[in-house]
Amino acid sequence: MATRERPLSPHLQVYRKQVQMMTSITHRITGVALAVGILGLVWGLLALAAGPERWAGFTACAGSPPGLLVLFGFSWALAYHFINGVRHLVQDAGNGFAIPDFIRSSWISIVGSIVLVVLAWAFVLMRWGQV
Repeated sequence: MATRERPLSPHLQVYRKQVQMMTSITHRITGVALAVGILGLVWGLLALAAGPERWAGFTACAGSPPGLLVLFGFSWALAYHFINGVRHLVQDAGNGFAIPDFIRSSWISIVGSIVLVVLAWAFVLMRWGQV
């Protein structure tokens, strides 16, 4: 009997992309991004403790267009990871396992994180006179 080479278990090439799959993958990616982003936070704290010259260098880097893009991405990763983490806690409690609930909570994680970040950045930029 001939044997066929096939995967031992279904993998990405078998499944079509669904919002639940993408939110799970994004949750893991944002967790890694937050772990790396903490290094930037530590850099800022060390610069603040080192004195005005180092702090000025840090704020110049963070206030540059690439720095603002990184800060925006970090804040979105934080908001998404938080909201999706709450979603996982609700599911760990035994709620929301029906397929429509999974899909709805996935979209809530995505849209909620975008809304939360836009509101936070709007508040910060208006507060400090950037807009």
